[in-house]
Amino acid sequence: MTTYKGINGFAVQSVATDPSPLDEGQVWYNNASYAFKLASITTAGTWASGGNMATARRALASAASGTQDAALGFGGFDTGNTGTTEEYNGTSWTSGGTMGTARRNLGGIGIQTAALAAGGETTVSTNISEEYDGTSWTSGGTLATARRNLGGAGTQTSGLAFGGFISPASTGVTEEYDGTSWTSGGTMGTARYGLRGCGTQTAALGFGGQPPSATGTATEEYDGTSWTAGGSLNTSRNDLGAAGTQTAALGFGGYLFPGSGVAVEAYNGTSWTNDTSLPTATRQQGGAGTRSAAISFGGNTTANTAATDEYIGPGSPVTKTITTS
Repeated sequence: MTTYKGINGFAVQSVATDPSPLDEGQVWYNNASYAFKLASITTAGTWASGGNMATARRALASAASGTQDAALGFGGFDTGNTGTTEEYNGTSWTSGGTMGTARRNLGGIGIQTAALAAGGETTVSTNISEEYDGTSWTSGGTLATARRNLGGAGTQTSGLAFGGFISPASTGVTEEYDGTSWTSGGTMGTARYGLRGCGTQTAALGFGGQPPSATGTATEEYDGTSWTAGGSLNTSRNDLGAAGTQTAALGFGGYLFPGSGVAVEAYNGTSWTNDTSLPTATRQQGGAGTRSAAISFGGNTTANTAATDEYIGPGSPVTKTITTS
């Protein structure tokens, strides 16, 4: 009788936790969940539920360069503006330091242990910046232009803030941060607010936004000096989630004139293609991670939500439980 060991040269391992990293076709027995499991390569992106945030809220910011297992969500609106910060470890959220200024519709930059919050809305648009060190927030340099609903990219010491709303209109103003102060950068070709961004200060991507609704498909690429047009989104929207880099990005959910959306699109540096939809239509959420391992959290469905959804891109190994059916 042919056995697994005879075919592969080794026996099925019995382990208490699933192995990592995974190889295509790898089989093991999880003796904690009493199940045989198999590593299989995905042919399409997949979404799975993660741990819920402690505070359901919308219009929050995220550390745009964070990862799926080290994400940061801060600020937003629950029953009012909040400065609450939460840290994600790939499984659950825990409380971080509270922001000095509670606000919503702010820009998020950096990683979980070195984040930057830029602008936002208190009762009016603000030019406040705050820096996070993984424990607490301290004051950073002041933006030259007070605004809300702006995009962010880069790191805490090499950040980028762009677009947004300056009453009574949207803007394409870009500012660059060096860890101390903000200076002017190249102006976007399309002035808008409610856009999202990812990438670095010298290779950033800005996409989506309004008004009018037609600009909700606009994509622009920044080279550290100027913005140029990129491929348009297939679905016009603003206040969406974002993850990735200038040449490998993911945009998900958002406000679709009217209502929240489930649409997910992937960018390859030239054009956007449709990907696997979000489980629940969501807008004004936080987002972080990469093209192949992203995370969407918080936001608004028909009400504020604390839900977290994790994305694994095509070509990635995933764990499947072996059953008799």
